[in-house]
Amino acid sequence: MLIKKTQRQNSQAMRQGSAAGALADRGQGLDRRTFMRQSGLAAGGLAVLNTLSPGSVRKAEAAMAGPLTSGATVRKSICTHCAVGCTVTAEVLNGVWIGQEPSWDSPINRGSHCAKGASVRELVHSDRRLRYPMKLVNGQWTRTSWDTAINEIGDKLLQIREKSGSDSVYWLGSAKMTNEGSYLFRKLGAYWGTNNTDHQARICHSTTVTGVANTWGYGAMTNNLNDMRNAKTLVYIGSNAAEAHPVGMQHMLESKELNKGNFIVFDPRMTRTAAHATEYARIRPGTDIPVLYGMMWHILKNGWEDKEFIRQRVYGFDDLRKEVEKWNPEETERVTGVPGAQMERIAKMFATEKPATLIWCMGQTQHSVGTANVRASCIALLMTGNIGKSGTGANILRGHDNVQGATDVGLDIVTLPFYYGLAEGAWKHWARVWETDFEWFKSRFDDPKMMNTPGIPLTRWFDGVNLPKNDVAQKDNIRAMFVQGHASNSITRIPESMKGLKALELLVIADPHPTTWASLSVKAGRNNDTYVLPVATQFECKGSRVATGRQLQWGEQIVKPIFESKDDLEVMYLTAKKLGFADKMFKNIKIENGVPSAEDILREINRGSWSTGYCGQSPERLKAHMKNQAKFDLVTTRAPKDDPEVGGDYYGLPWPCWGSPEVRHPGTPLLYNTHLGVMDGGGTFRPRFGLEREEKLPDGTTRKVSLLADGSYSKDSEIKDGYPEFTLASLKKLGWDTDLTEAEMAVINKVNPASPDTVSWSTDLSGGIQRVAMKHGCVPYGNGKARMNAWSLPDPIPVHREPIYTPRVELVSKYPTLPDAKQFRLPNIGFSVQKAAVEKGIAKQFPLILSSGRLVEYEGGGEETRTNPWLAELQQDMFIEISTADAADRGIKDGGWVWVTGAENGSKARMKALVTERVGKGVAWMPFHFGGWFEGNDLRGNYPKGTDPIVLGESANTITTYGYDPATGMQEPKVTLCQIVAA
Repeated sequence: MLIKKTQRQNSQAMRQGSAAGALADRGQGLDRRTFMRQSGLAAGGLAVLNTLSPGSVRKAEAAMAGPLTSGATVRKSICTHCAVGCTVTAEVLNGVWIGQEPSWDSPINRGSHCAKGASVRELVHSDRRLRYPMKLVNGQWTRTSWDTAINEIGDKLLQIREKSGSDSVYWLGSAKMTNEGSYLFRKLGAYWGTNNTDHQARICHSTTVTGVANTWGYGAMTNNLNDMRNAKTLVYIGSNAAEAHPVGMQHMLESKELNKGNFIVFDPRMTRTAAHATEYARIRPGTDIPVLYGMMWHILKNGWEDKEFIRQRVYGFDDLRKEVEKWNPEETERVTGVPGAQMERIAKMFATEKPATLIWCMGQTQHSVGTANVRASCIALLMTGNIGKSGTGANILRGHDNVQGATDVGLDIVTLPFYYGLAEGAWKHWARVWETDFEWFKSRFDDPKMMNTPGIPLTRWFDGVNLPKNDVAQKDNIRAMFVQGHASNSITRIPESMKGLKALELLVIADPHPTTWASLSVKAGRNNDTYVLPVATQFECKGSRVATGRQLQWGEQIVKPIFESKDDLEVMYLTAKKLGFADKMFKNIKIENGVPSAEDILREINRGSWSTGYCGQSPERLKAHMKNQAKFDLVTTRAPKDDPEVGGDYYGLPWPCWGSPEVRHPGTPLLYNTHLGVMDGGGTFRPRFGLEREEKLPDGTTRKVSLLADGSYSKDSEIKDGYPEFTLASLKKLGWDTDLTEAEMAVINKVNPASPDTVSWSTDLSGGIQRVAMKHGCVPYGNGKARMNAWSLPDPIPVHREPIYTPRVELVSKYPTLPDAKQFRLPNIGFSVQKAAVEKGIAKQFPLILSSGRLVEYEGGGEETRTNPWLAELQQDMFIEISTADAADRGIKDGGWVWVTGAENGSKARMKALVTERVGKGVAWMPFHFGGWFEGNDLRGNYPKGTDPIVLGESANTITTYGYDPATGMQEPKVTLCQIVAA
């Protein structure tokens, strides 16, 4: 947060608070000299924290080459915080990490780090890490051994399985794991026999994945940070990149400065990103769809839409137009607060000053209409033709270092790895890859139909515990939680989760830090059957991770796991061994000194991930990219074609990287770009929704409309029009099957001996169908139209619906939430909750809109970063932003203590007030990184001794409330209601 004058004056007094006290107890100072010496950052390294021009990076490059300390080894890994993908260069001497620099060669961070990245060495050296396994014994944390812990946990899991079934155990994984770890965790869930496997993407970008994939094929950022330098107009709606992705922000500012770009920000707060804006529009939280439709209304009125692009590459435009026409300037301003003249000005820039891009993050996704919000953003891009070209696109900024990768590899409740889904064909595909009998997998589930049924979202794990058994559509309620790398305070409705924590029969927490799962579970009343297992940080492991721009990067193991910590992969291996299926699960994966080989796991990923194009990024190719980072162009991210190791590759081989590694596809830096050939990274929209659709006409008759592209195709394609996905049958029809090798045909016949013609580009384990399609200039998945009308979603055309807890009760009758329904095995009663809130006058009792978001100093639930002394010094208190007008009305002083009360459960939280004009009247805002307090009670004593974070505070999610997106189960922490009073 920004430092105010009053805070500077009180800074000395603030240092005497909990953070300084906690450090003083440990004999640590926080002077700058100590920081520079202990952090391992030279003065030159600290200097690059400021924005550098490409010229200054190049100049410094030679000076920084090589180890800085005689005898030291330089190793590279990736920052474990946000998803920008910054390379961390570590100096290691005698097995000790002695120094750190940001990588000057990386085309992503080019010698820069934010505060979090600059201090990651502390994550490994921290003396507040978990040192050894512990368990609760009669309410006391007690040391135990790994063997004892794994045996006791395994025995308890098997007992629960016998009594309540496989679905009664919830496997909650992590976006902090490598691709290999996340994939293995999902595989562990499959071998256990459940789809109750999830991770952080559920609470950050599950709505993005669903909304974007249902529009044009894949649920990911279409371009990348480097390409944003080419944009002329950047529109931020739901992103505070300056704090959430500060190093990525440098690329965006290059667009503004070098291109004299339009920098437009829609946000309820005047954020640090908005401070850079050429145009800032304050909006009411929860009105993203009206904002976007209000912009589109002006585009259509003035004829600024890209008519030819729509004709060739878009389906459902006429359906969309009918909804947009409802959002004239008067209605838009009434609902959103944005004046019509300003909206028209923004619309004109977006539609006519191209290339233009939309940037969003959790401000847009974390709503009960999150999927519809995302779809509206995609539609705006389609309407203006701002997709599939440099400088355009949906630049969706992911939050954790591997949340994109963990999603891709299938750590999810709705799919097996790489978006194959849960249908029988998907299970048979992965059974072939894993060389495990399909019927055996079926036998592992409580009921064969559960094999094809999505699991319970992590946002509602406690409802799976607390609700009556007949409300939970599985054999029994959730009885055990196995949590490996996920914070509990990131999940809304903490008072409800406390009930769930108490009721669990088993709770396992595997993490470098005990997290709020530990402190809250003790507060909830747990005394036994609770374990904390020390897991290594990613700097103590090796493997690949995916940056927000879909680039894969390989991280070396910098040092071996400290204390008694174990690699994520080893923890999963030990668990599988105890549960009795390690021999099957690790059939094709070497175990080296007790740890599964990360390289072998990635090779297994390569063998099965044809649907998403993770098939070409072998360990060897990724390691070559890390070795040769300096060769990749800063803007295009491409290496010279004549380079012997990485020639012609795009940095990180961004997926899809088609074919086997031997095909040497260069990766796809910009999705859906028809201006390039497929072997140069070009592509088309994916026709994954069928080839045609039957439409009803006004006279009652029907017509069939093609869903394939019309006269649009990628450069050098031999098919000059739209076409379906490739199968062996389609290759035969075209006469291209003769291009398949004998070995490829043998594999295809083995995949489906009864009907080899049905084997497709995504199920052919030889890669031959992909190779042949590309040989003829075609994209393996076909060439279709993007959908403005996504008929398979709850709202096929996005519709504005008021938040569950809205202050604008007069709008609910016109814009209600969707009816109650059963979703993801549980009832979603959002309509009933919204109706009751209106009837009870909740908006009068709690008149302030409450939203939440990020600080640059901390990450996620914050336990890791609030344990870091260099970051803890920067932000020592949980706070709530309140407008000057609202503070005056309540007698609240800047820096004073306040009570925040919420609309459910009689919830309350005690924190400091930041009185500021950053938020408008009627709106309050909290950071979501704090934990360790609950309703005014300090829980420091609930952590295992010596593992408590330096900074504690109330969790924002103590106050957040009911609200779930029907398509994904996403929670609604971005808009609820609260009241604030002086403490």
